Amino acid sequence: MLKQNRIVLAIAGAVFLAIVVLEMAIPANVVGAYGFVLPILLVATVRSRGLMLITVVACILATYLGLMQPTKPGRFQSAVINRSVVAGVLLIVAYIGMTWEERKAREEAARAALARETENLLKANTQLVSAKDQLNRSERLAAVGQLVASVAHEVGTPLHSIAWHVQALAEEPGVTPEMKKRVTVIDEQLTRVVRIIQDLLSSTRPRLPEPTWLPVEQVISPAAVLMEPAFHAKEITLTVEIPKDLPLIWADKEKLHQVLVNVLTNALAATPPHGTVSVSAGVRAASSDELDRGRQVASAMSPQVIAVAVRDTGCGMPEPDVQKAFEPFFTTKAVGKGTGLGLFLSRETVLAHGGSLALESDTSQGTTVTVTLPAL
Repeated sequence: MLKQNRIVLAIAGAVFLAIVVLEMAIPANVVGAYGFVLPILLVATVRSRGLMLITVVACILATYLGLMQPTKPGRFQSAVINRSVVAGVLLIVAYIGMTWEERKAREEAARAALARETENLLKANTQLVSAKDQLNRSERLAAVGQLVASVAHEVGTPLHSIAWHVQALAEEPGVTPEMKKRVTVIDEQLTRVVRIIQDLLSSTRPRLPEPTWLPVEQVISPAAVLMEPAFHAKEITLTVEIPKDLPLIWADKEKLHQVLVNVLTNALAATPPHGTVSVSAGVRAASSDELDRGRQVASAMSPQVIAVAVRDTGCGMPEPDVQKAFEPFFTTKAVGKGTGLGLFLSRETVLAHGGSLALESDTSQGTTVTVTLPAL
């Protein structure tokens, strides 16, 4: 805009000088003085009262400049009147031009202010919709919490009975080592379920993780052993690869067990028979964000993280579903097959460990869920 104003002022100055030269050459012809209207109108587009005042004064002075030339006797009075008329016209043109441009400036400012206000209203509306969605989500979570607490109270007693019968079954004569192994897994899972129920009944909030430094194998293997029969029944190959030289991982064994069981259950549901699901663990350098987040809960964290990846060769998920995967109550499973809370709660658990949970999926290659946790 400044460059454009300079060009306009240069043109106005050139026109002004041309008319002054014309006035000096033909002082008796007052018609040429009306040409000062053009530079006045050009300067009006710059919308500066100071420049307009200078231009009008200069044009009026130049208009009367013709009176300095000698005239015929009796013509001086007529020349004064004619040039005074020109000066009046120039003043009127300057006033109208400046008023018009200032009105245009006010209209442009009003349109800009209206656009900004509209943009602010749209942003406010977006925030309002987001807040409404969060409120609805919170209300639904609260309702589910109340339902879970009531169900947990009713389920607790029969679970204790089942646990007692399982322990009695392990003591029966003729129990093979393989059967004892399975009974031990059942007993451990029953104990875990009872503890979860106790947590639900003792507080409106779930038990916060109590992580310690553990071998990676102790975190992954129990979940793989628990899920292995389900994979075998569906004829899906489950492989677990855990290097021996990995550093210790910051984890609450029970909480991470829930996370891995949930992720493996999703992989089992998405993978067709004769497919494969692999669980692998590795170590890599931590990013600055991972380091800051991890050391808030694990001060002894090294500049490394342990990444546990669960890959399947299942149907995968389209990109819109991937974006919503961690939203509560979102599920791609059939009605009655899933609650849509698994990944949401799993990510909350991993974040409470100072880690992260990421999901990558492709409808042609399957899904990979990566749990990243601090390493010692």
